[in-house]
Amino acid sequence: MSPDTVIDLSQQALYLIAMIAAPMLLSALAIGLLIGMFQAATSINEQTLSFIPKLMVLLLSILIAGPWMLNLLLSFTRRLYIGIPGLIG
Repeated sequence: MSPDTVIDLSQQALYLIAMIAAPMLLSALAIGLLIGMFQAATSINEQTLSFIPKLMVLLLSILIAGPWMLNLLLSFTRRLYIGIPGLIG
């Protein structure tokens, strides 16, 4: 197995991780920013106020983007299994 193959496979895996995590991270960032602006405008300094909305938005983002994320993961796994003979020999 050549070092270039390992590097390419590692790059693809890291890219896949970033793509799978992006919908959840971006939605949590957006709702956190909105709640932070709301708290700043109303002077409400409750730490737990942002927990439930973030949780709901994360669940919603998983429901919406879940099939797409699963598709990405399955296609990467299939390519990995098909490429095993090339990686070994």
